[in-house]
This record gives sequence, C-alpha cells and structure tokens, in this order.
Amino acid sequence: MRYFGGCDAGSTYTKCVIIDENSEIVASVINKSRINPVLSAQSALDEAAAKVDGLQSAKDLAYLVGTGYGRNKVPFADENISEISCHAMGVHVTNPKVRAVIDIGGQDVKGIAIDTDGTVLNFAMNDKCAAGTGRFFESMANAFEMSIEAFSALSLKAKNVIPITAQCTVFAESEVVSLVGEGKPMEEIAAGIQLSVAKRCFVMAKKAGATDHIALTGGCAKNEGLKRAIEKVLKLHVIELEIDPQLMGALGAAEYAKRKVGV
Repeated sequence: MRYFGGCDAGSTYTKCVIIDENSEIVASVINKSRINPVLSAQSALDEAAAKVDGLQSAKDLAYLVGTGYGRNKVPFADENISEISCHAMGVHVTNPKVRAVIDIGGQDVKGIAIDTDGTVLNFAMNDKCAAGTGRFFESMANAFEMSIEAFSALSLKAKNVIPITAQCTVFAESEVVSLVGEGKPMEEIAAGIQLSVAKRCFVMAKKAGATDHIALTGGCAKNEGLKRAIEKVLKLHVIELEIDPQLMGALGAAEYAKRKVGV
C-alpha cells in the first residue's frame, strides 16, 4: 500500500493529512504553528507518519504536497500547490455537491467557486485587513477573557444583537471593551461581532457564485455562532462537512499528491 501526504502550513495552525490509495484518511494532525514554519511542518509530518504502520517518516510517502502560508517550507515536499486549489479539492472529495466555499484563515478570508472536478472556477480574497479572520476572533475572545469556543457559545445565547461598527480589528477591540465597560449584555456584543464577520463574508460568497448553499473551511468553520450569522446574512444554507473543516487544505493537498502519481 502506498501513502500520500498533504501538509497545510498555515499562519496559525499546521495541518497534515495522509491518505491511502483509496483516498481514505489514515492519519491527520492539527498543531499550533510555531514561529519557524519548517519546524511546524516537520513536527506535524512526523506525528502523522508515526500513526501509519509501514511509514518511518514523511520521506517514505509516495508523494507529498505542501500548501498554505508556509508551503515553500514543507520538508520533503515533492510539490507546492496554493491553498485555494487545495481547499477546493478537499471540499470536493468530502462532498462533491458543494460548489461554493468560504475559507476563513488566520490572516485572510477567501471565497472559492468549485467546478465539478474539484478545480477552482473563480475566487476572491480579502488579505488587506485582519478583520473577519481567525486573528480577529482571537482578539475578540481575548477581549472577553475567554476561549474562542466559549465566545462562540456565548453568542448563541443572545436574544438581541448589538452592532459592532468598527471595521478595523484594533478599533473593534476598543469598541468591544467600551461596550463591556458600559455594562451591555456580553452575549449581545458577541452576537454583534459574529454578525459583522458574516457581513464581510457576503462579498466573498457572491464572488464565489454561491446561490443556495455554501461550505465553510478553516478553524473558524467550527464557530457555530458564525455559521448561524452567515446563514442569516447570506440567506444560504451552510453545509456541514463530514470531515474536520480545518483539515480541508491538507486533505486537498494529499488528494493532489495521489493524483500526481496517477492512482
């Protein structure tokens, strides 16, 4: 049995997926990225390879594709492919019916239109500002002095929404701190933050050609409050992926690796 790997070296998390000749996932890893992308990728690859019988290291993979922010730093990679293409392919092999994706990464937001074969039809990217990204949610959760998971759960309890008007992450954090200081209901502030991010996703979704449904990828796809806000703002059904949405880039890279060998 030959194995194929994909390593998504993201700015916040490094993900690795190993699949077999049947495209079945045999190992997956999600680690917090270190300051050195080479060490981050190496650690994730070693951890994933150790889970597969017959693999001593990533060197034993039949083919390895690197993707993500640090894709050029992935050790032993046979090739590098953009995260846009890899997220599209990862979603395609998970659910071939999906045609539009919003990927909320640590530093950017992407809208991706997927063709019937998993390739990219069109895409749009917001990489000029951290607002609406994973970093933004980290800043907001820090302002609430809670984890991102707790922040998401809090927003779901809101009966009303307090709009967040600031577009910049720094100003938005100041606005949130002021609202908390005024004694405004924290769950309503949290719901306002989710709504502001959903509005930022609107343009991306339209450019991705979304009509009736969309899928979310990246770590922020696990944010239930954001998913509900996106459904409300975009009036689109958010499709739940059966595989961890944070692994989509690495999974797509592994699938590309398998196809490069002709399996």
